Amino acid sequence: MASWAALSPSIVEYFEGEDFYRCGYCKNESGSRSNGMWAHSMTVQDYQDLIDRGWRRSGKYVYKPVMNQTCCPQYTIRCRPLQFQPSKSHKKVLKKMLKFLAKGEISKGNCEDEPMEPTVEDAVSSDFGLINKLDIHCDLKTLNDDLKKSLESEEKKKAKREESNEITHSQDMEEKLGSGEPSCSVKVHTAPQPGRGADLSKPPCRKAKEIRKERKRLKLMQQNPAGEREGFQAQCQPSSSLPPKTKSNQPKSLEDLIFESLPENASHKLEFTRFLCSSPLEIENSPNGPDCGYGSFHQQYWLDGKIIAVGVIDILPYCVSSVYLYYDPDYSFLSLGVYSALREIAFTRQLHEKTPQLSYYYMGFYIHSCPKMKYKGQYRPSDLLCPETYVWVPIEQCLPSLEKSKYCRFNQDPEAVDEGRSKEPDRLQVFYKKAIMPYGVYKQQQRDPSEAAAVLQYARLVGQACSERMLLFRN
Repeated sequence: MASWAALSPSIVEYFEGEDFYRCGYCKNESGSRSNGMWAHSMTVQDYQDLIDRGWRRSGKYVYKPVMNQTCCPQYTIRCRPLQFQPSKSHKKVLKKMLKFLAKGEISKGNCEDEPMEPTVEDAVSSDFGLINKLDIHCDLKTLNDDLKKSLESEEKKKAKREESNEITHSQDMEEKLGSGEPSCSVKVHTAPQPGRGADLSKPPCRKAKEIRKERKRLKLMQQNPAGEREGFQAQCQPSSSLPPKTKSNQPKSLEDLIFESLPENASHKLEFTRFLCSSPLEIENSPNGPDCGYGSFHQQYWLDGKIIAVGVIDILPYCVSSVYLYYDPDYSFLSLGVYSALREIAFTRQLHEKTPQLSYYYMGFYIHSCPKMKYKGQYRPSDLLCPETYVWVPIEQCLPSLEKSKYCRFNQDPEAVDEGRSKEPDRLQVFYKKAIMPYGVYKQQQRDPSEAAAVLQYARLVGQACSERMLLFRN
């Protein structure tokens, strides 16, 4: 049997069977169908592998839609930022923001070709239903004392790492980016930040070390007038892997549009700050990884000293994954959902410079059957995940099939199978009675036929690699 000390695992608690919920998209009272598990902790590599099999997290709950049965099939979508070029409607949003910051101009009405932004009811009502049910599950399925102590010890270590990272990286992470879709309209400037107990209507307290760094940065900027203005500083420089620097006879790149310098007498100042946030993802740092490390982050948007939006992103080994953006509806005229997604694409390109394997931007789920959720397909080039073989297919090849049927297998090879499927379920790792053991040993102690069905269902959904790395808690 494996020892606890030899592992730094993900610990998950799978909820056997399938759950029915009210759909937040088509409003079917019991049409949304999914499998799910509670992540007590999770490594970024495991979560990367899970989202590449159609899973998605909402807080610490990780769920996978039953694609061929749910009312609104949700296909994992990723954008390829290295080849991304902003569309006409994207450019309008960026120019609208620049006009507002520079001159205080407010555009009247929305452009007809702008992507629609989902409301909180449309985007996350299904998630709220899942979490409400999970509150009951967590009371009924508590971990034993031994596992609790292990988790508490890990939480303390994690808290220390978070505190250290917040101080060390607060200035290093001044890329000033936004978060992506889906977006939810809420009065964020009156609510405390989750897990921090801070008043979001006030700027965060700053350490003396941070202030010194800021003064040094401003001094350097004054010595270099060609540099970007404060609050809109660009730290991502294009390289050979990105579109070439704009010339006078070429259209402006995404970075040119986002990080355009503001005049000295600009009407408004937009600033960004980033903080580690509560998440099941374990914080990880690697010499070859991004400077901020891997994990979950809150991104705060400050306009003239007042917070107007808070985004959540996950930085994973191969991608930046958008979770949510909560924004003040008083500023909906700025199309913050679209604007933040474009900033996040630019941020992914920046991370790619140091970490070449990190080259995708995951936008969550694409729902072709829901008009309000089709806007994600406008971020091109992008791919959809085949729900049967888990290979990526360009969205252009998928759309004709989706026009005919809600549920589609995108892989056109009829002989293709899920290469990552569970082939050896006995190698699945189980945490049971204070011990870690392979499922082959665990099943010898069980007499309940439903137990075997639940574990095998879990193995099929997470795949062989994750089933061998993650610990499946069984009570």
